[in-house]
Amino acid sequence: MDMFIDGGWQAAGSGATFPVTDPRSGSLVDSVPAGGAAEADAAIAAAARAFADWKTTPMADRVRIVKACAQSMRDTAAEVGNLLHAELGRPQAACVGEIARSADLLDIYAEEGLRLAATMPLGAAPGEKTIVTREPVGVVVAITPFNYPVTLLMFKLGAALVAGCTMVAKPSEDTPLSTLKLAAIFHRAGLPAGVFNVVTGGRELGEALVAHPVPRKIAFTGSVPAGKAIAAAAAQTMKRLTLELGGHSAAIVCADADLDKAAAAIVRHGFANTGQFCYRVGRVFVERPVYEEFLAKLAERARALTLAPAGGEGDLGPLVNEKIFATSARQSDDARAKGARILTGGARATGPGYDAGFYFPPTLIADATPEMEVMQHETFGPVIGIAPVDSPAEGVALANASPYGLAAFAFTRDLARGLTLCEQLEAGSVWLNDIQRSSHYVPFGGMKESGLGREKGRYGVESYLEYKTIYLSYEVPQ
Repeated sequence: MDMFIDGGWQAAGSGATFPVTDPRSGSLVDSVPAGGAAEADAAIAAAARAFADWKTTPMADRVRIVKACAQSMRDTAAEVGNLLHAELGRPQAACVGEIARSADLLDIYAEEGLRLAATMPLGAAPGEKTIVTREPVGVVVAITPFNYPVTLLMFKLGAALVAGCTMVAKPSEDTPLSTLKLAAIFHRAGLPAGVFNVVTGGRELGEALVAHPVPRKIAFTGSVPAGKAIAAAAAQTMKRLTLELGGHSAAIVCADADLDKAAAAIVRHGFANTGQFCYRVGRVFVERPVYEEFLAKLAERARALTLAPAGGEGDLGPLVNEKIFATSARQSDDARAKGARILTGGARATGPGYDAGFYFPPTLIADATPEMEVMQHETFGPVIGIAPVDSPAEGVALANASPYGLAAFAFTRDLARGLTLCEQLEAGSVWLNDIQRSSHYVPFGGMKESGLGREKGRYGVESYLEYKTIYLSYEVPQ
């Protein structure tokens, strides 16, 4: 599959390609171009040409096209989901579900676009008016990861399109196919040529996109080190930034919590997508009087989860590549060596259907201590560290003793205590007594080194707009 630039397919000028493999078996799914600076320039030029018309397209027409794109996603959910299933390895039903849920976000962004308005503050002198309006930032570069490649792209693309921006997207090298497919689907649905372009490649391409003088905004989801590098490069041309970076989210389980509900929520959330997402539960602090009881409840639920072998069914797929796998293995080995108890998992799954993929089972590490890697660094895999604490206050202190601040979770039957914990936890989103999917209507993003800016809902659209103040003067008729 080639890159999608200016409404058509395009190979890399060098002819170079790289493979996209199935992480369950290592087999080749397809190959895509290895683009570089020339392809970045071509895609940005196409987006810049398209911007001249797209930014002046009436909002009602933009909304109509975005809604048509959302419907086209639903119509092709099985096709795109199958492609995502092949390149990511996640169970097929979850891949199809990602496409449908992402279409819902496009519709929400479209609705928010219809609510945008300029203002005219009162109080001006006779013959003077002041208008505060908003205009699209311009060409946007989106760089997205492998774990939820469609959803995290739609966080950015839906908001940008409604705001009147055009985009060049660079998907992960592990999962580019679903993004390329969607670009063609959106073009058929009525999105004009050049409004949404997709280029594929590695670091050279990413650096060329970020350093290019034409784009006015970078929207990135990925690791903290990569986000910092992007921010430093973007500062040279004062590009706007939305950075959704890493997380190492903590949960606090109080002694009075509904332990069954807390265990179910933590296992469901912490091991979803084989732990490959940024706001999953990675650390759990449990009040000591219920510690052992809670460990037993967690372990029972974690052991019930199954791995889906190549060609088979199960709850969890493999990790996407060896690098991602290595972190889970290293953190488990480190905790074991430092005296932790491995309640479940802790070693690579092997055997027929597993040997060719990077399969790591759901892993619970009990008696985790602050010096263990699992309590210090994001895993991005199916590993959770659990530690006892003597009070909720101690849990908050340990949870906040982290450079990350993306999400946090608290469980207690005492509402006053729960609200206090939510206020004290340093995170962009906090859940109390359950863990639902993050809502499409409210802001999503992190504090501290977990990022800059917010996505979703009206907050997401506003991040692709610039304020402009217009001062009007006129003669007042006598």
